[in-house]
Amino acid sequence: MKFIKYLLIISIYVISSLPGISLSYAAKEKKAQKAVLITGASSGIGKKTAEMMAKQGYFVYAGARKEKDLKALSANKNMLGVRLDVTIQEDIDKAVELIRKEGRGLHAVVNNAGVTVFGPLIEVSEQDMQFQMDVNLFGPYRVTKAFAPMIIESQGRVVNISSVAGIFTGSMVGPYNMSKFAIEAYSEVLAKELKKFGVEVSIIEPGNYNSSIIKTMKRRMQQIDTTSNSQYDKEMQRLFQYFTEDRSNHKEPVDVANAIIDAVSSESPKLRYMVVPVEQEATLTLQASFNRIIELNKKQPFEQNRKALIEMLDIALSQHK
Repeated sequence: MKFIKYLLIISIYVISSLPGISLSYAAKEKKAQKAVLITGASSGIGKKTAEMMAKQGYFVYAGARKEKDLKALSANKNMLGVRLDVTIQEDIDKAVELIRKEGRGLHAVVNNAGVTVFGPLIEVSEQDMQFQMDVNLFGPYRVTKAFAPMIIESQGRVVNISSVAGIFTGSMVGPYNMSKFAIEAYSEVLAKELKKFGVEVSIIEPGNYNSSIIKTMKRRMQQIDTTSNSQYDKEMQRLFQYFTEDRSNHKEPVDVANAIIDAVSSESPKLRYMVVPVEQEATLTLQASFNRIIELNKKQPFEQNRKALIEMLDIALSQHK
């Protein structure tokens, strides 16, 4: 009996030592843990979301450009810093290769990396406009296109970070408005095109939260001396004073991170998540949408009366219960 027990122990040891057997549990564990890629994860919304998702058990590939940020991100449990400049195709291709080799698959891409360029549209340089679009629009386009096979394979999620500035506009904020209006259209079409593969697309529209985006923008604009000889010098100075670098009095983007997590994890994620810290921002955003409808309807051959517009609103409400 002892001899049989001994043989059984030896057999288990030998089998577990065979190639592919001892690693199978670890491989299955990797597959079971949903993986998410978040671009621009070194600060603000991206960093907060990466931290919260990692704590909730997701494995987070946290995209960043600087070595010190990559090391800091990788120090977190369930997180790996990935060198990723969304304007550099080589970075994106290497990230795809790395994540494939990791063997976890990929459940979601969160396109969060973004920059802000302010200035009057008749004066802002083409170089600055290209920079704005290269990061905020072509960045998500490049990253989503590169990771689409993995996302389709997992029937996963694409989450694009837009802004309430993708709904309403403001003077001197034209380049940023343009990039966010464009990401809204891109996301809507992408949602339609990926539906056949079982992939859900969501747009997150944050309001005014604590982040480093304004600090970075002001530093860049001061370097290029945006207000020098400008016809809008006073307007730009007022804008600089309004957008103070110290945003510590602004709310931390926890609510934004929670919206992203819902878009990634919900069985029925919304197409749009407006997330604002104060009611006034929500009112301004909704009012801008209503104003656009009224402007579209006014003084045209098929102008609808108030009753018809309310009926349309009721139909829309019934479709989004």
